[in-house]
Amino acid sequence: MALVYLSLGSNKGDRLSQIQQAVNFLTADNSIKLAATSAFYETEPWGNKKQNWFVNAVIAVRTELQPIELLRVCQSIEAKMGRNRDAEQHWGERAVDIDILFYDDLIFKNEILEIPHKYVHQRAFALVPMLEITPNFIHPVLKKSVMQLHEELSDPEDVFLYGTILPQSSFESN
Repeated sequence: MALVYLSLGSNKGDRLSQIQQAVNFLTADNSIKLAATSAFYETEPWGNKKQNWFVNAVIAVRTELQPIELLRVCQSIEAKMGRNRDAEQHWGERAVDIDILFYDDLIFKNEILEIPHKYVHQRAFALVPMLEITPNFIHPVLKKSVMQLHEELSDPEDVFLYGTILPQSSFESN
């Protein structure tokens, strides 16, 4: 069984419930077993800053699904929860986003999937939750630990434990 790290995020609707529901859908599939979960984090949007802040978490799962099969399960859950990839703005608001960050130490790339996730080393919203559950995990391409990758972030977005007080600027309305 592979050990896979998934990033889950939501910035639309009841963000916390969206992530919890996505985890429930994932683990309802008998081929996916929950191994670890991070806390929930409120995070500044990455890429497109002019949108609601996200709630993010990282989970570790064990699965026998191959990467493309797991991607299809993740995308099916996203669609079930209202995500329409064809209609949404790139890096825009979404009810739920499920990204495969790492799949064991696999290095894989085709036209629809890249593992490790091509931006994981640039995203505090993925690295901070990973620090919580696996700080010494080694990025198979960059050969650096999650802790080292986090320390090397040049301009990290703001990441707060969910429920803590945020700067006023994060409460901008649409």
